[in-house]
Amino acid sequence: MEIAILVFVIAVIFISRSVKIVPQQNAWVVERLGKYHGALTPGLNFLFPFIDRVAYRHSLKEVPLDVPSQVCITRDNTQLQVDGILYFQVTDPMRASYGSSNYIVAVTQLAQTSLRSVIGKLELDKTFEERDIINAQVVQAIDEAALNWGVKVLRYEIKDLTPPKEILHAMQQQITAEREKRALIAASEGRRQEQINIATGEREAFIARSEGEKQAVINKAQGEASSITAVAEATAGAIERIAAAIRQPGGELAVQLKVAEKAVEAYGKVASDATTTLIVPSNMTEVSALITSAMAMVRQQKN
Repeated sequence: MEIAILVFVIAVIFISRSVKIVPQQNAWVVERLGKYHGALTPGLNFLFPFIDRVAYRHSLKEVPLDVPSQVCITRDNTQLQVDGILYFQVTDPMRASYGSSNYIVAVTQLAQTSLRSVIGKLELDKTFEERDIINAQVVQAIDEAALNWGVKVLRYEIKDLTPPKEILHAMQQQITAEREKRALIAASEGRRQEQINIATGEREAFIARSEGEKQAVINKAQGEASSITAVAEATAGAIERIAAAIRQPGGELAVQLKVAEKAVEAYGKVASDATTTLIVPSNMTEVSALITSAMAMVRQQKN
């Protein structure tokens, strides 16, 4: 019975050492007699008991690594308390096992030194504005060295940048001053725009008034021109009718009579004015001669 139990125990030990089940996204490094032999893939694997042994177990998943907070000095000699998080993945189990005694510590230390180097090249204001550039440069610096450790650095993210309290107070004052400056500029721009709008309105009103006055003058001139044209046309029509009447039989005698009446009427108006000295022609035949001259002009116009 004891022999059976012993055989059973030996069989269990033999099976436990010879049969290995590797979980998914894991890689186990096997050493044979102390020398690297290979890496076990996920699933069922068999080893030689007491000859092969699993020396290292690595997870091939993406690992988030919290980088401890540290003090970095910027280009303008300002201290910053910086902490971040690093994402990496084991890509080569053999190098991860033998490339470094502890690749996690190595990656962490390299991330800190790389971050200090990158921050030291930037001024304080740039560190807040160019986080993406800082992250990219840190990843590039770590990734070049981590290849020898069988590790692929995927990305680095800065979690917090904390300057000293004095710098924070100065930055707050600067922000307040900048906001007050923007408020003053906005108010002045509003007043300027108001003055521009008022001037533009007055100009447009003046233009509208001048256009109205101009149109009124044009309309008045056009009305006067139309009135003069109408009077001229009426006068021309009257003259034409008079001329036509003169050409009729007895027209000249009527004109003579009309001229004589006008002459006598004119003499009568002059004689009725007590303040006017009237000079009467000595020979009344001169009046007849005047009438004759007028009729001669009428005939000439008629011909």
